[in-house]
Amino acid sequence: MQHNMRTGGQILVNQLEAQGVERIFCVPGESYLAVLDALHDASIDVVICRQEGGATMMADAQARLTGRPGVVFVTRGPGATNASPGIHIAEHDSVPLILFIGQIERSMRERGAFQEMNFRSFFGSTAKWVTEIDDCARIPEIISRAFHVAMQGRPGPVVISLPEDMLRDVADVIDAQRVEPVPTWPGAGQMAQLQKMLWAAQRPIAIVGGTSWNPNACAALQRFAGRFDLPVAVSFRRTMLFDGEHRNFAGEIGIGPNPKLKARIEGADLVLLLGARMSEMPSQSYTLFAIPGPKQRLVHVHADAQELGRVYHPELGINATPAAFCASLEALQPPQSIPWAGETVQARADYIGWTDVLPAAPPGIDLGRVMHWLRANLPEDNIITNGAGNYAIWPGRFLRFRRFGAHLASTSGSMGYGVPAGIGASLTRPEALVVAFAGDGCFLMNGQEFATAVQYNAKIIIIVVDNGMYGTIRMHQEREYPGRISGTQLRNPDFAALARAYGGHGETVTTNAEFETAFVRARDSGLPAILHLKINPESITPQTTLQAVRDAALQRGAR
Repeated sequence: MQHNMRTGGQILVNQLEAQGVERIFCVPGESYLAVLDALHDASIDVVICRQEGGATMMADAQARLTGRPGVVFVTRGPGATNASPGIHIAEHDSVPLILFIGQIERSMRERGAFQEMNFRSFFGSTAKWVTEIDDCARIPEIISRAFHVAMQGRPGPVVISLPEDMLRDVADVIDAQRVEPVPTWPGAGQMAQLQKMLWAAQRPIAIVGGTSWNPNACAALQRFAGRFDLPVAVSFRRTMLFDGEHRNFAGEIGIGPNPKLKARIEGADLVLLLGARMSEMPSQSYTLFAIPGPKQRLVHVHADAQELGRVYHPELGINATPAAFCASLEALQPPQSIPWAGETVQARADYIGWTDVLPAAPPGIDLGRVMHWLRANLPEDNIITNGAGNYAIWPGRFLRFRRFGAHLASTSGSMGYGVPAGIGASLTRPEALVVAFAGDGCFLMNGQEFATAVQYNAKIIIIVVDNGMYGTIRMHQEREYPGRISGTQLRNPDFAALARAYGGHGETVTTNAEFETAFVRARDSGLPAILHLKINPESITPQTTLQAVRDAALQRGAR
């Protein structure tokens, strides 16, 4: 009889290998030295990050591109709390993620030991499952369950605490088998009912979002949309789910959407909501559909049965994963005559007008023109990432995303996401050029991860949009308290010099013409790069300026 006696650290790393994990992201800590030692001889790449939040966001980006859980290791106490923004993003955005946290020795619990925390309490409201492994013989069982939980239903994060003495214990165990998510298929009767509802519709529209998608599912959805000549919108920051150049694409329903798209959804007689939850941002603060009963006939398709009827009561609820549902769409037949064909043509024309016509911009860099130049010059397999801030409106509106994986952005509105996500995306898809957008405030939250980009030679160009302030908050401030500036001004470093100090390529840009040549030099440098765009602070959105916001507030008598 063969024995397989190993330490807890070795067992854990072997389970990750069995699950097909090729890369983990970490900030090292003495609380999980046994794991770091086991990784020395493993087939897994270890990406050493500068801060735990950045590490978790890199893993998040990898998970979005692969559909498998991103894996992060951090130490106890401060390491865990630093990682918590990434866990919130993964929960809000339905991203499969597994966070391993080194923990104090079991014999010291509840004494207030060095960096001791109760992780079940701390992460209980944001993770799908939080647990602690007390017996190293149970590691295969718990890791198998963690991968199931992270990927099943509505995907999300799992947090596992690892007492450091448990990792040094030894056990003779059998490795778990690789976990694959179990698809949920729609019933034949449900698909027949959907076809009847489509045949009875006059003004239908589909809205797609959520996670658990893959290229095949996206392709099947586009074939369905083409056969039914159905207009398709994407939910907030889910632009990678439908080809922006497809004749049926109607745009994104998110922050500051095309008013014509918003009106089209409000006036639809049938809405196919596929994979999305339609939370606050895409629903326009829960006004797009009446709650609980929308006036539009609603077909809601979601991988998690608990999301069906949670906010909106659907006339037809279908518990199915996107890939399974989209495969089932192949059997549906369109009506002989499609009464909404003209509406689809108009929806596309509305989108083209919204994205091709550039509003007048204040003097200086016109971000709309920057996006149009990028749209014409970026390779088709590029990846765009961004964090949160008003600057993100421009790439979301004016760029066109052609394929699955082309756009990674947090729907939770977390600043600091774009840079580490871009690095994670580059390491996952090294053949792709990654362009990460960040505001000045956004960049400074995780900008230190540029050192990680240089260390691993990530193929990334970071565009820092610098207006010298926390622009989104300043806009709200001017709307509510015009002229009373408080807490939003920033004094920034020379971001281009910072890039060079880290060992990358850096340039400062003040005009549109400078941007075009600087971008080419950054791309051709072979180095991770930062382009520091100094923009006019008045450029607060494509549609308005700070002064216009202030004037409107004063006119209506705001305080």
